[in-house]
Amino acid sequence: MASSYEVFERPAPTSRQECTRLDHPVRGRQYPRNVLRENSPVGDRSRQVSVVKRDGTATRRVADFVATEDPLEIRLNDVPLAVVMRTPGDDEDLVTGFLLTEGILLDPGELQAVERIDESRVSVRLQDGVAVDPTRFQRNLFMSSSCGVCGKASIEAVQLFARPAREFTIERATIAELTTRLRSQQPTFDETGGLHAAGIFNLVGELLAVREDVGRHNAVDKAIGVVAKRQWPLEPSILVVSGRQSFEIVQKAAVVGIGGVVGVSAPSSLAVELAETLGMLLVGFSREDAFNVYAGEARLVH
Repeated sequence: MASSYEVFERPAPTSRQECTRLDHPVRGRQYPRNVLRENSPVGDRSRQVSVVKRDGTATRRVADFVATEDPLEIRLNDVPLAVVMRTPGDDEDLVTGFLLTEGILLDPGELQAVERIDESRVSVRLQDGVAVDPTRFQRNLFMSSSCGVCGKASIEAVQLFARPAREFTIERATIAELTTRLRSQQPTFDETGGLHAAGIFNLVGELLAVREDVGRHNAVDKAIGVVAKRQWPLEPSILVVSGRQSFEIVQKAAVVGIGGVVGVSAPSSLAVELAETLGMLLVGFSREDAFNVYAGEARLVH
């Protein structure tokens, strides 16, 4: 029986293709053709489903809403780069942030356009004369938890690409308010209970951008993409996430020069080590007026 799966295989290398991210851990994954080609409305962040609800001793069928999750294939100069499972909408922001936080682009000005091929595929065009350095992608070999590279090597790899955050301080009272402000900007979570959120705030607590997505990393990339298109380099700012702070979340902030990460849950050990190494502020379990500081306490005042 003929296979119904499409496999991304490395083509015969050319000078340009050698600069693509086909060595990303996504290489070799198989996706059904009908999944990659399925048409779903762009921006459709939730879908109605029928569920059987058990309430005490009663069982009934009701309508409910779930967060939409669809694949997005990102192509760089017509070569498949990656497939991300995301909530549709804000795809240009997602791609812009993804290219920056993965070190593929060093400046949003290198990006000419993100062209939509169809609902599940986009093509990235770079500015004339932009040469993508293949060494930028070496860092990505350390980003997968399944790659087997030790934490020390991961941190050293990020240090090579991290954009140093400018010196800053922020008031403790401001930090205490950020997760509450983020929570007030999650309409699709209110509807579905199934989306993560990421927001970028300036040092006086003003919201610069917020995005929701079924994936934590995607929400961060979307928020960074929004702000990066408005201002680059980023002003001193804080990334606030609705979940835990993993190594990958902290490294995404570090690569674009964001000086601090705040979350409602706990950071991982490697996230703490990375924040300490780079001099970043890292705050966890931030809820109302309580929070834990895991790194960068000197950046807090009052």
